[in-house]
Amino acid sequence: MIVILFTGGTIAMRNDPTARGNTPALTGAEIVKATHGIDNTSAIETEDWGHFPGPHMNIARMWALRTRIAEHLARADVTGVVVTHGTDTLEESAYVAARSLSSSKPVVFTGAMRTQSDLGWDGPANLFEAVHVAASPASVDQGVMVVLSGQIFTALDVTKSNTQLLDAFESPGLGPIGYLDEGEVIFRRELPPRIPAIVPVAPATPVDVFFAAAGGDSRLLDAVRDESRGAVIAAMGRGNVPPEMVPGIGRYIADGKPVVITSRTGGGRVGHTYAYPGGGRTLEDMGAILAGSRRPQQARIDLMLALGAGETDAELRVLFSA
Repeated sequence: MIVILFTGGTIAMRNDPTARGNTPALTGAEIVKATHGIDNTSAIETEDWGHFPGPHMNIARMWALRTRIAEHLARADVTGVVVTHGTDTLEESAYVAARSLSSSKPVVFTGAMRTQSDLGWDGPANLFEAVHVAASPASVDQGVMVVLSGQIFTALDVTKSNTQLLDAFESPGLGPIGYLDEGEVIFRRELPPRIPAIVPVAPATPVDVFFAAAGGDSRLLDAVRDESRGAVIAAMGRGNVPPEMVPGIGRYIADGKPVVITSRTGGGRVGHTYAYPGGGRTLEDMGAILAGSRRPQQARIDLMLALGAGETDAELRVLFSA
């Protein structure tokens, strides 16, 4: 049995002439009806969990979705779960699930780049293939995956990289872990050993991401520091920031709030290569935590989960070194 959780997104939208744009419209049953042959691969059960556009999926909803996925995975009659989701935040919801679930049963996220009103609506094909992947014996122990346009990605490294192309998702520098070929599920890349799941009662919020741009300073850091649980810096290059941002970072650290350094580049690791004011070495020496190859949105999720689980500064450093 494959459970399909419908959460909304473009896959469930059509054009509304009055609103002059696409809006939520379709139920899960209507999407399934349009997906011919979907029940030939496996018995399915559907649930209309929500009707949210991607940007409406906040952290509380992502955690509630993760909890619902866990409840279905715990059922003896369920062999996998498929989640339809708005593509704007699909990678974040999938990453939340990937970092906090440890089941051997596959979880597959999918969505669409075009609506039912568009020529070439890709929703039914993506849903069909997601169910096919979730039902495949080869998918056992593959963790949380994302399936779109015939490609299979791990939720641990996938990102949306285009605003409108059908194949808008990729894993930069790595590629998909597999693909579908005439109905056959083929995995071609082995995943590294799974790091332990983080399972708090709830993620700690708010944790904010600060984008380092030329001439950036500490104003935004200072504006939210009192309310923030921690900060993630989308730094330049190897993890470097303008010198005017350094005092604001220092004030977070002085308040006992973690600051995690990532890169805005989208590829590669941050490191302590540069020791000038604002360089990665300087920030690390101040007490900031380098996040390896995590993208800003991934580091933010890991930090929220870890703080929610009560992890100490030392434990955070071990976490982000993995």
